[in-house]
Amino acid sequence: MIRYVAETARGQELEAAFARLGLHDSLAPDVCLVLGGDGTLLRAIHQHGAQYAYLGINCGYLGFLMNDLGGDANEVARAVAHTLEAEGYVTHGFPRLQMRAITPDGDELEGVAVNDVYVERQSGQTCHLRVTVDGVEAVHRMVCDGIIAATPLGSTAYSFSAGGPAAHPLVRATQLTAICPHTPRLAPLVLPHTSPIHIEVLDSKHRPARCVIDGQPLGNVEQVDVRGADVSVRLCFLDGHDFTRTMFGKIIHA
Repeated sequence: MIRYVAETARGQELEAAFARLGLHDSLAPDVCLVLGGDGTLLRAIHQHGAQYAYLGINCGYLGFLMNDLGGDANEVARAVAHTLEAEGYVTHGFPRLQMRAITPDGDELEGVAVNDVYVERQSGQTCHLRVTVDGVEAVHRMVCDGIIAATPLGSTAYSFSAGGPAAHPLVRATQLTAICPHTPRLAPLVLPHTSPIHIEVLDSKHRPARCVIDGQPLGNVEQVDVRGADVSVRLCFLDGHDFTRTMFGKIIHA
C-alpha cells in the first residue's frame, strides 16, 4: 500500500493516529491512502496512476473528492479503522479525460485528467478558438478567455465557477464550458463521455493560449483533442458517504 500524506498539521496528526492503530495494515495492497485535500488527491493520482484505488480523508478546505470526517485525529482514525474492519466502504470508478495536443513548435503533448482540461489565453488579449464536437463545428471563431472540458468530478471545480452546471459525480458525461466568452456566447454543453472534442487556437502567435490539466500547465498549444479515457480512476468512499448531500453542502450551498 502506498501512503500519500499532505504537508499539513492535520495530515501529520492523522498519519500518526493511523500508525498507532496499525490502520495501514487493514487496507488492500492496491489502495493508496491520501490525507489532504482535493489537490493532494489529484497529485497522488497523477503520480501513481490508475492501477490503485484511492481512499482520501479530507484534511483540506473543500475536500469534495474526499471522505470528510469530523473530530480529532484519534477519533477519525478509530472511525476509519472500524469501517475498514467491517469492509464498510465502496469503490467507484469515475471517468477521466484523455488529452493530446500540438504545440506551436510541432511537439506533441499527452495527459489524462481527473477533473478537467482547459485552454486559456496567455496574453492581455482574448484568445480565438474554433471548437468541434463529434466532427461537427460548434463554433467557428469564439472570442473568449478559454474553454474547459470537465469530467463530472471536475464539473464542480473550475467549470462550475465559469458558469457550467454542477454534475452528480456518478453521471458519465463531459462538460464543455467557455471561459468569459465575448462572441459568440457559447452556452455550457453536456456531452456524451465518448464525444471527441477538437479545439484549435486561431492566430496563436498573436493570441497565444496554453493547455492545463488538473491545474498543471503543459505549455502553449495550437490544437487540443479531448475525449473520454479508456481507464477510469477508482475512489473509495466509506459507508454513509452521500454524493448528493456532499454536492449540495460543499458546492451549491457553500
